[in-house]
Amino acid sequence: MSAATDPSLLGAGEIRELATRHGIRPTKQWGQNFVVDGNTVRRIVRVAGVGADDTVVEVGPGLGSLTLALLPVVERVVAVEVDPVLAAALPETVAHHAPDLADRLEVVHADAMAVTDLPGAPPTALVANLPYNVSVPVVLRFLELFPTLRTILVMVQLEVAERLAAGPGSKTYGVPSVKAAWHADVRLAGQVPRSVFWPVPNVDSGLVMLTRRPPPATTATRAEVFRCVDAAFAQRRKTLRAALATWAGSPALAEAALTAAGIDPRTRGEQLDVTAFAALAAAKAAGARAAEPGSAPAES
Repeated sequence: MSAATDPSLLGAGEIRELATRHGIRPTKQWGQNFVVDGNTVRRIVRVAGVGADDTVVEVGPGLGSLTLALLPVVERVVAVEVDPVLAAALPETVAHHAPDLADRLEVVHADAMAVTDLPGAPPTALVANLPYNVSVPVVLRFLELFPTLRTILVMVQLEVAERLAAGPGSKTYGVPSVKAAWHADVRLAGQVPRSVFWPVPNVDSGLVMLTRRPPPATTATRAEVFRCVDAAFAQRRKTLRAALATWAGSPALAEAALTAAGIDPRTRGEQLDVTAFAALAAAKAAGARAAEPGSAPAES
């Protein structure tokens, strides 16, 4: 059944009518591109694998296309919307299209990059059509803030999806890839044509799936590992001995940490996985502790 004949979903004409009624003009500032295809939102919900026991957080619900597809399937949707007009309009839209499900929705008018907690039961999944300009920071922030999130399925710019899912050695592998891998297994879950959006963006989109797993076993903190990752990719063309000189304190200290972690100092950052970065950060911290005045001498 198409969105045009399914009263619970929004078709292209209704999206435009809602936008007109509420005086909404999609803005680049908030990366607003609304999904106008019912099959696409059904596909997102299906690929996300969410069900009746899930409390789903949706960032940037917009006019409600994906929200209406989620509500019949999950226990609760907490929609985080920065645009005050859209935040006010969403409950009205849901009440009109799915009155029996309206009590499953809670709207939080807030910037997702400023949210520190959410009302009600802790979220178990994040499912969203994310604004392109904040997609990576939002994903990483919510992974860090909400450890109850078991899965994340987001639609983002295809290039961003590929970068998040990239593995070591890939041209697209970088800081987002490693930081996402700290929290989760990440895979590209499909592509989405630009024609399903209004207004039509000038890029294609992709679905990326993140499944939570424990971070690598390490004595280093997440912050220490992430500082190492940032330093390694800030000068990705250089060997790690050179790229990590400032981070470690000198090229010699960088080499010592790399050697202690079992990594060839001539390696480049794009060749290391998250476990290797964790080992490297731990080796640097251990070396720093050993060099502190009054530290115990190493056993012979």
